[in-house]
Amino acid sequence: MGTIDGLPPLREVIRAHDLVAKRQLGQNFLLDLNLTAKIARAAGDLSGCDVLEVGPGPGGLTRGLLAEGARRVVAVEKDARALPALAEIASAYPGRLEVLHGDALELDLGRHLAPPVKIVANLPYNVGTELLIRWLTPDAWPPLWTSLTLMFQKEVAERIVAKPRTEHYGRLALLAQYRCEARVVMSLPPEAFTPAPKVHSAVVQLTALQAPRHPCDFKVLQRTTAMAFNQRRKMLRTSLKALHPDIEALLLRAGIPPTARAEEIGLEGFCALARALHPA
Repeated sequence: MGTIDGLPPLREVIRAHDLVAKRQLGQNFLLDLNLTAKIARAAGDLSGCDVLEVGPGPGGLTRGLLAEGARRVVAVEKDARALPALAEIASAYPGRLEVLHGDALELDLGRHLAPPVKIVANLPYNVGTELLIRWLTPDAWPPLWTSLTLMFQKEVAERIVAKPRTEHYGRLALLAQYRCEARVVMSLPPEAFTPAPKVHSAVVQLTALQAPRHPCDFKVLQRTTAMAFNQRRKMLRTSLKALHPDIEALLLRAGIPPTARAEEIGLEGFCALARALHPA
C-alpha cells in the first residue's frame, strides 16, 4: 500500500528526512501502511476521540489514526529528526494533529487531551513497560483514557495477558487485569519492521473497567504482589512473612494455602489477601 492520504510512501519519507532508526531510542519503524491502518482499526471507533500516540517516528501509525477518523491525534516524539515529517502530516490534516516534542515520561499529557481519550502506539521498546505501568496506576480511576492499544515485544505482551500457573504470569499481568480487560489483538514478525528487531511483536488492547475486578486497597495489593513475585519460587508463608507477624493465618483467611507459591495464585486470591492485610 503506497499511500492512504496523498502523502508519500513511508520509505520515501525516511529517505527525504534521513530518518534512520536509532537503537538508543528504541526505534523500529513499521512502514507498511496496511499494517498501521489495521492497528488503528483495532482501537475501535476513533471518530469522537482524542488519540494519544507515543513515538510516531515517520508517522505511519499517525496517518492510519487520522485516516480512520480520529477527532484529534496528539503525537509525542522525542526525536527531533522526525518533526518535519510529522509537520507534513499535520498540514495534510489541518487542525487534527498536534505534535509534542519531548519525552512522554516527563510531559503532562492530560493538558493536551480532551475525553474520551484512547492511547494507540507502537511504543519504543526501551520505555514501553514503564509507560504502561504509569497509565495503569493514575491517582484516580477510571483514568483519562478508555482504552490502550499498544505494540510491545511479544514476551511483554504475553506477560500482560498471562494467567496463573503459566510461564509469563507475574505482577504485570495482575496490574493490567486488576482494572482492565486485556487481550492480544495482533502479532507481527520481525521482518514487518525496519530495522528488523530480534524478537516478534504483538499488539495488546487494554480496555479500562469502571471499577477494579475485586475490591481491595491498591497500594496493599501492589506491595503484596511485589514481595510475592520477588521470591516467586518460595512458599508464600516465607516470601510474605515480613508483611504480618501471623501471615499464615491471613493466607488461610484469604483462602490461600500458606505453602502455595505466587505463580499459583490468581488475581482474586491476591485481592482477598490484600483485604485480610488491610480490612479498611
